[in-house]
Amino acid sequence: MSRADHQDVAAYALGVLDLQDTERFEEHLATCWACAAELETMVPVVGMLAGIDGETMTALEQTATDPALLDRTLVAVRAHRRRARFRQVLATAAAVVVFGGLTGVGFVTVAGSDNPPNVLAEPRTSTPATAPPSSASTDDPGDGGFGGPNPVEGEKHNATDGGTGVQTTMFLASKEYGTWIGFNLTKLPGPRTCRLLVTRKNATTEVISTWSVPGTGYGTNNNPQDLQLEASTSAPRDEIAKVQVQSVDVNGVASPLVTVPL
Repeated sequence: MSRADHQDVAAYALGVLDLQDTERFEEHLATCWACAAELETMVPVVGMLAGIDGETMTALEQTATDPALLDRTLVAVRAHRRRARFRQVLATAAAVVVFGGLTGVGFVTVAGSDNPPNVLAEPRTSTPATAPPSSASTDDPGDGGFGGPNPVEGEKHNATDGGTGVQTTMFLASKEYGTWIGFNLTKLPGPRTCRLLVTRKNATTEVISTWSVPGTGYGTNNNPQDLQLEASTSAPRDEIAKVQVQSVDVNGVASPLVTVPL
């Protein structure tokens, strides 16, 4: 196989062959592993060769009749490739320096080296984000915290029994159905069964709630949590004379724990 059989590799890679010569070379390329291998090596540098002037392209065409000129052309192409690669390295280094200046990151590059540039990141100081201090909140049943953060409607009454030591805060609100009563209890020992008794001004009474107290009690040393309950009665607010928390023994006998007169 003569050297002339491989004459169109460079011209084909650069896309300067006409349609007829392109088809002829592709037929040749299908059966020539040497041309295929050479073409593969030339494909990555086609972009670099785009800047070669028309005289060089003419020289490539003349290699068909002058094998010696092919050697000189290949030498020139290799030299051009090295120069193009060097210019590309310099351009990349310049772009890196500009990018580093814009982003606040410094770079050190070594010209003429194939190793990637070392990157030195400069420390940055960020301003700490300080959240606004949160205000503390308290849940005091005596201040409208009964059953949640919203103010409790109705009349507020505080009472402490001197004998039993039981304390209570009660809220009474008039409703269409009668009267709503919200109450909390503390210093309430256990175990025991309790009930809430409403006494009307006409001396009639009504038990409107019952509950059990565990052995630890509520609002005690063993259980500091107070007890919060609510109940309702059909009696209108202005007809209620007093509300009383009572303790009921196993025989059903009731004794007062704390009384709220109205």
